[in-house]
Amino acid sequence: MNTDTIAAVATAMASSGIGIIRISGEEAIEIADRIFQPKNGRPLRECASHTIHYGYIINQDEIVDEVLVLLMKAPNSYTKEDTIEIDCHGGILVMKKILETVICHGARPAEPGEFTKRAFLNGRIDLTQAESVIDIINSKNEFALKSSLNQLRGSILNKITAMREQMIHEIAFIESALDDPEHYSLDGYSQQLGGIVSGLKSEIQHLLDTADQGRVIKEGIHAVIVGKPNVGKSSLLNVLAGSNRAIVTEVAGTTRDILEEQINLNGINLNIIDTAGIHETEDLVEKIGVDKAKEYLEQADLVLYVIDSSKSLSDEDYEIAKMVEGKNVIVLVNKSDLEQKACLEHIAHVSQHVISISAKEGDGIEQLADQISTMFLHGKLDYNDEVMITNIRHKNALARASESLKMVEESIENQMPEDFYSIDLMNAYESLGKVIGESVEDDLADEIFSKFCMGK
Repeated sequence: MNTDTIAAVATAMASSGIGIIRISGEEAIEIADRIFQPKNGRPLRECASHTIHYGYIINQDEIVDEVLVLLMKAPNSYTKEDTIEIDCHGGILVMKKILETVICHGARPAEPGEFTKRAFLNGRIDLTQAESVIDIINSKNEFALKSSLNQLRGSILNKITAMREQMIHEIAFIESALDDPEHYSLDGYSQQLGGIVSGLKSEIQHLLDTADQGRVIKEGIHAVIVGKPNVGKSSLLNVLAGSNRAIVTEVAGTTRDILEEQINLNGINLNIIDTAGIHETEDLVEKIGVDKAKEYLEQADLVLYVIDSSKSLSDEDYEIAKMVEGKNVIVLVNKSDLEQKACLEHIAHVSQHVISISAKEGDGIEQLADQISTMFLHGKLDYNDEVMITNIRHKNALARASESLKMVEESIENQMPEDFYSIDLMNAYESLGKVIGESVEDDLADEIFSKFCMGK
């Protein structure tokens, strides 16, 4: 770990009311004293921690800005190091000049996420809490924010730590019994351990069961709108987005490329894609759009298959029905405000979820939102304090731990020697350790923190 003093602008590099320059490290207070002229004349090194001081930033006898300086002494700071935060006016130029002044007097520019990385390496937070910081910043809805805050408070850490303590206790008992059989008996222990391992597996599986819902809450649902030309796909996108995002005309094939929009629908984020109408065409540009539509169709979590109810179904409708079969599909029978001519009997096998809508009038959209909630979140989304897995790295590590526990059960069932139990228990213990960062490779840590903002 680098122990030199780092500095960065912690607020956005844009004109705003205030800006914050953050300094952390052994020389943070000393550097601040070199450039800060307090109104009361008292140097920061003589002041109590967690106090705010009014004065000026000075560079070569020139006033750079009028500021407030927040002093936080180690270990009671975000990084557990001496930390200074300079609250200045929020102009881009003034923030740059203050940062340049700090760097000229001994600090170096911080790397992305380096403040949070130091908090992790100094033991103030575990890796799940560190990752929750960037999740809070990137939260797209209230439920994602609450889940991330729950993780920041240590919900996953506490759960993982409790399971690891149970595992290490059993490992220590097995090793003690093998080394000192006179004082530690393993008679009947296999059956006892089987019950413990079964309980641990259930706890891990419960966490794994939350992963899909957690991903939906955090990342949103990747949805694609498909249908033949001129059935109302772009009108549907516009009504969902609440704006004229796509061009809508009576001319078939208006949409030739892919339109993407992020939509919040009753607290659920939809990463929604409007595609070109799928049909046979000789037009080169339109054909590229159709090929893209088919590609996105393969990758989607949810397919919104739009049908024009005012016309009889065509061969193109039946072809699209074949393409979407077996996927998560909601059939949207559009133009319900017109006379109904479409017979849905021949495509009933595509989905049991069929909703009549009028994209033009906005009818049926609430029913669509409810249906998506039912399909992906088992009904109305209600946040509680249950631990939820929202990170694919956590999910993979938990899956590996579960597999190791399964091998313990197999060893017990096959009456293998007890040292086989401790080997697989230790593998499960280490896999859970990767979740919270007890054992993590430098490359992985660097990758995780490189995704953070500068100054965080």
